[in-house]
Amino acid sequence: MAEVTIDLRGMPLAEAYEELEVQTRAVLEGIDDDIAAMATMSSLVHQAFGHLWTGFYRVVEPGSLLRVGPYQGTLGCLEIQFGRGVCGTAAQMRETQIVDDVMTFPGHITCDARSRSEIVVPVFGRDDDLIAVLDIDSERVGTFSTEDKAGLEKLVEWFRRAA
Repeated sequence: MAEVTIDLRGMPLAEAYEELEVQTRAVLEGIDDDIAAMATMSSLVHQAFGHLWTGFYRVVEPGSLLRVGPYQGTLGCLEIQFGRGVCGTAAQMRETQIVDDVMTFPGHITCDARSRSEIVVPVFGRDDDLIAVLDIDSERVGTFSTEDKAGLEKLVEWFRRAA
């Protein structure tokens, strides 16, 4: 396969996410493996935007425990309880969390001290079951917006694909 790495920095976010969606769907065409998709999405998003950390925490005990999955970046936390930190909060609430400054988030879990802002998007499977969260960290305060939320939520819709 030819190199697919794309750098979307500098593009308007809506356009960047549209391009990322096209690239991701093309690469994952014919794939029916959630872990392979998580690895691929982590790589594509990470390279496209140059974030500090981009990856998934998979649900290993529904309603209770997340475990690190495919990711790009420095070492991540290995396990996160539902309700703890930004990832655990997104999992428990089943809603995207945007944190402009992680230092102000009660109970923030520091996996990499360079992280300053974060977005965490719940990932739902075919039966609307929570299967993971997509976690992205930035070294800059206020990196993520509602445009990122919309683009990333649309991207992870892949996991709801028809059987």
